[in-house]
Amino acid sequence: MAELDIQISIENIGWPEEETLLAFCGRVLAAAAVYLRDSEKQPFPTIPPEVSLVFTDDASIQDINAEWRGKDKATNVLSFPAFPVQPGKMPGPMLGDIIIARETVEREAHELEKSFDDHLTHLLVHGFLHLLGYDHMNSTEAEIMEGLETRILAQLGLSDPYEGQDLKMEP
Repeated sequence: MAELDIQISIENIGWPEEETLLAFCGRVLAAAAVYLRDSEKQPFPTIPPEVSLVFTDDASIQDINAEWRGKDKATNVLSFPAFPVQPGKMPGPMLGDIIIARETVEREAHELEKSFDDHLTHLLVHGFLHLLGYDHMNSTEAEIMEGLETRILAQLGLSDPYEGQDLKMEP
C-alpha cells in the first residue's frame, strides 16, 4: 500500500475530532494514493511522505487565498505542494499542505445536494492531486485531473462530482 504520514491541524470549531478526521482522511488519501500507484504508475517514496491537512474557516482561507493567489475571497480548498513535482514523477518526502474551509464545504455540499462527507472526500482527492503535480489551468489539464478525481471517487463508492452541474474546481 502507498502509505502517507498525515498531519492534521484543526484551526476552527465545527470540525470533527482529530481522531475522526485522521481516520476519514487516511481512508480517502490512501485510496487516492493506491489508485495513482496502481493505475497511473505514480511512484511514492519508501518512507511514507508527509501530507499536512489544515481544517479551518472561510475567514482564514480567504486571508491565505488573498496572500498567496491574489484572490480576496474564501474558497473550498487550497493546496501548496512542498516541492515542484510532475504527475508520474517521484515526489519528495513532504508532499505539502491541503487547507479546507468548513463553511464553504458546508454551503457547496448543500447546493450540490451532497453530504458534507462526500464533498469533503472530493476536495481531499482534488487537493491531493494538486500536491502530485496535477492542475486544471487549461481544458486538457482539467480533463485529466477531473477524470482522475472521478475514478478515485468511484473507488470510494461516490458518483462523478462533475456530472450534471456547473460547479467545477476554481483554477
